[in-house]
Amino acid sequence: MKLITRGGRLYLHFSHDGKYIRKSLKLEDTPQNRKIATKQIIPKIQYDISMGKFFNKKIQIPTFNEYFKKSMTIHEHRRKTTTQQSYERIYELHIQPYFGEKKLDSVNVSDIGIWNNMLLKKVSPKTMKPIRTILNTIFTDAINDELIQKNPVAFVQSPISYDTRLKKPFTEEEVMSILSSINRKMRCYFAIGFFTGMRTGEIIGLKWDDIDLDNKIIKVRRSIRQGIESLPKTKNSIRDVEIIDFLMPFIKKHRKISSIDSTYVFETKNGKAFTTSDKIAYWYWKPALKKLNLEYRNLYQMRHTFASMMISHGEDILWVSNMLGHKDSSTTLQVYSRYVRSKDRKRGIFLGQYKS
Repeated sequence: MKLITRGGRLYLHFSHDGKYIRKSLKLEDTPQNRKIATKQIIPKIQYDISMGKFFNKKIQIPTFNEYFKKSMTIHEHRRKTTTQQSYERIYELHIQPYFGEKKLDSVNVSDIGIWNNMLLKKVSPKTMKPIRTILNTIFTDAINDELIQKNPVAFVQSPISYDTRLKKPFTEEEVMSILSSINRKMRCYFAIGFFTGMRTGEIIGLKWDDIDLDNKIIKVRRSIRQGIESLPKTKNSIRDVEIIDFLMPFIKKHRKISSIDSTYVFETKNGKAFTTSDKIAYWYWKPALKKLNLEYRNLYQMRHTFASMMISHGEDILWVSNMLGHKDSSTTLQVYSRYVRSKDRKRGIFLGQYKS
């Protein structure tokens, strides 16, 4: 029998009747616990094996549906509520129909391979990634609980993932045409998207207290997704965004037409924050693009447009990176390097040719 460490915990590895056995001792790897394992636990296991008791324990193997609930509970402390909800939807759509009623130990490598290929006929490699992550986590948790011996997902190669979030930024002229076509009560929403690079969830999560017109700053402190208010996407996404001169009139005009008692910058007819940007896209974004005969692109392209527009006009890459909430400028350069020009101009000055 061999005592090994995995993830800072002690495991016992040995063979019996030609079968490879791995058993978690459920102990942290410390000198004291190693002594306990060597002097007490291992001799007890060896005795049970010799008496035929060790392998007679019957383990009830749960179905995927049963164990998925437990797996979700295990990880809920380190995931956002929106992530948990997203995983539940993904599981119901892509995993449950194939494996839901099966026992965890009844699925082998070939089953995963067939499922993987079937799913790729319906979804992209990028969409496949979180689906595989969920299934992989279920198997990993089951191994840690000693319900199964191996993870079949690990033996099926991940599909090659290309960048499916294509960056198709709008031109400056298209941006101005879109803003002119949008109803004035929501025009500021799109102006903020195009001229700050903020994410859509961050924009609908804005409160008037977050906007400091005197110091020309928007404080990004929250995001709203699926009706749930939470912190922005990453630690670096919690940031102060500069209000460039061209954006200022849009915000001031929106303040005038907004209710004096409004908490959120953008509210529904019921005076509440939007739960998602889907309705904004449906009622304002899509009709504007259709009216202007522009190729449809999702709202996220406002963020790409901001970055490409600013970088291509020589704005400081570090400033753009901070505006986007990237960890560092290398991330920004990696994504938008083809727009870089060696010019040095005042931020947003090129927008002076247009009227707010």
